[in-house]
Amino acid sequence: MPDIAAREHSSVIFPMLKELGIEKDGSGIDVIAVTAGPGLAPALRIGVELGKVLTWIWKKPLVAVNHLEGHIYSVLINPKPNTQNPKPIFPAICLIVSGGHTELILMKDHGIYELIGMTRDDAAGEAFDKVAKLLGLEYPGGPAISKLAENGNPDAILFPRPMIDSDDFDFSFSGLKTAVKKKTSERSEMSEMYNTADIAASFQQAVVETLVTKTMRAVEKYHPQSVILSGGVSANKFLRTSLEQTLHKQHPVISFYAPDFSLTGDNAIMIAVAGAFRAKQKQFADPLTLVADPNMRLV
Repeated sequence: MPDIAAREHSSVIFPMLKELGIEKDGSGIDVIAVTAGPGLAPALRIGVELGKVLTWIWKKPLVAVNHLEGHIYSVLINPKPNTQNPKPIFPAICLIVSGGHTELILMKDHGIYELIGMTRDDAAGEAFDKVAKLLGLEYPGGPAISKLAENGNPDAILFPRPMIDSDDFDFSFSGLKTAVKKKTSERSEMSEMYNTADIAASFQQAVVETLVTKTMRAVEKYHPQSVILSGGVSANKFLRTSLEQTLHKQHPVISFYAPDFSLTGDNAIMIAVAGAFRAKQKQFADPLTLVADPNMRLV
């Protein structure tokens, strides 16, 4: 409900600045970074317009950040202590998995991206939410399915792996969702055949296998120095473990990066970090022309 989200943004954004102790004159602030898109247009506009106002009041430079770029840079915050390098080494293969996006990005350097694969219909996170609803689980569906899957058999049901054998790096999850819907109907007719935990585990197995297979195929083609997993679905422990273990087994010299679990969802810190890199490159936005773009592309 975008309008309700925007109203909530409006009601909390100024009290938030006050609670954080931000000085009224902006002292201590070097640059203002704001999410310009993609996302819900009414909610995006609240942040963008506030960023523009503060830019004028404080006379600070403004940086427009892509939401997806923020997810990529979230891996630089509190990096895993056992990683050999303090930051990803380029080129990097980035798998961004969230409720609205499933994309494979070749990141050649800071701010230099090439889109090599994306979902043609439902994003992986969206599929988790829809399947959770089919199984009578709460929203958001990702954590609910992951928890339920711990008590299920991932091999109980052979769900399809859409586009897993295609020659490209695109994804499709709508057919998998339909297959789960069919199984839930069968379960209601023959309840002894399938239990909810088995369906959840088998569905999760299908999604993760598809994501890992496609990502590893991209690794084979582009020979990156690192693989980055980010986005809300990167909080899925099974996905995180499967991708990291597969990568280290097949390519032990390639580094693997994922954000701290507390930073997998949308957050302001990741936008600040991405904005800092943009600011260092002096890629500033004009507050007179900047507008929120709900369909903003990273590439």
